[in-house]
Amino acid sequence: MKFKKRFFIVLSFVLILGLSAVAISTAYTGTGFNHNISFSKYSDKSVDEILDNYNDTNCTKEFSGKCTYVVDGDTIDVDGIGRIRLVGVNTPERGANGYITSKRFVQKLCLNKEISLDIDDSKGTDRYGRSLAVIIVDGKNLNEVLLKEGLAEVMYIPPSEFYPYDWGNSSTSILNYICSSSSTNTYSSSSDSFSSSSNDLGLFVASSNSNKFHKPYCRWAKKIHDSNKISFNSRSEAINQGYEPCKVCQP
Repeated sequence: MKFKKRFFIVLSFVLILGLSAVAISTAYTGTGFNHNISFSKYSDKSVDEILDNYNDTNCTKEFSGKCTYVVDGDTIDVDGIGRIRLVGVNTPERGANGYITSKRFVQKLCLNKEISLDIDDSKGTDRYGRSLAVIIVDGKNLNEVLLKEGLAEVMYIPPSEFYPYDWGNSSTSILNYICSSSSTNTYSSSSDSFSSSSNDLGLFVASSNSNKFHKPYCRWAKKIHDSNKISFNSRSEAINQGYEPCKVCQP
């Protein structure tokens, strides 16, 4: 009996180790993109010195807010808007070469600054609920800057309002495939799009016949008749007027 008990203990231990190894080997590693650019290249430069090398963007400033947090080189938080995923680009994942440089570069240009967004009208959010957008810093397209500096690769996932191949240069890294809406990727295959008329609204909308408020591109927001539509410039404004957040778009 003692032999059998020891055998099962050893077998269980081996199985646990095996499953752990499989989990580690299949852990998410992103696309594998990395670079060897040191942040020392930018540490002594001002934001103006970096951005002066680029032309002003023709992207539309649809929303503006303060960047309160930088998750990594392609994801940030903006006050009053939420989490933003830079559309059309991909930076190194945590642990990969270049992760720290790309993240610190975005921190240098965005953190605690007022920035603007041009939301992807063809696909407002990804499957994680992050808004997909071009980040505009002092009139420059940050997505484009990351590509041309070699700090990001092109990650084009149609449908999209933006064509990031136009932002790169001959040395820009490009994925060896174009992600389709049916494949497993960072963005969702949602057909919800950002209403082009939302530029005339506040950051949030509601119906006079309902007690819920929404992000403008929410599928429920798009069902609101214009005669009943109410807009708010902040989340707190909507809540103070008695409206509750929509459980679908989670404004």
